[in-house]
Amino acid sequence: MFLQKGETLFRQGEQGPLYRLESGMLKIVRVHQDGSQFLVNLILPGEIIPHHSLISPNPYYGTAIALMPSEVAVLPSNEWYRDLEGDPERLRAIAEQLQDKLRMMQQRVDQLTEVSPAGKLQQLQEWLRVYIAPATLTDLLTQDEIGQFIGLRRETVNRLLRKPR
Repeated sequence: MFLQKGETLFRQGEQGPLYRLESGMLKIVRVHQDGSQFLVNLILPGEIIPHHSLISPNPYYGTAIALMPSEVAVLPSNEWYRDLEGDPERLRAIAEQLQDKLRMMQQRVDQLTEVSPAGKLQQLQEWLRVYIAPATLTDLLTQDEIGQFIGLRRETVNRLLRKPR
C-alpha cells in the first residue's frame, strides 16, 4: 500500500491490522477531545506498528500520518497473532524490535534533557538527517510539531530556525 504525504494510515481508537513501514516515514499523533494534536512518535522504515499491539491486539493509540511518500505492508492481525503461537524466533524478533524502539526513545530522552534549546534542535536535526536527507526537518514537521517533539515552544523553534549558523 502506498501513502502520499499527509495521508492517514489509521486513526486513534480504531482497531485493525498491523503494518510494516517499508519506506518513507510516519508520524503518530494523539488527538485530544478538543481536536488538538500532539506529536508522540516517528516511525522509521522496518518498524512494525502499532508497537503496543505486537503481542496482543489493542486499539490504535494514535493516528498515523505519512510525512513523505511511504510504502506500507499490511499484516492482517488474525494471521499475525496465530503465527506467533509457538514461534520463538518470531517472538525474539519482536523483542528485538521493541528493544530497538526503546533505544530510540532513550535517544529522545537525551534530546529532551539537553540543556540548551539550540542543542535540542541540533540533536533532532542530526538524528533525523540519517533518515530524511536530502529533505530537512521543516520539510516534514511544522514548527509546532518540532517543539512538541523536543519540548520547546513554537516561538523558540522559530527563532532557532531563523538564526544563522
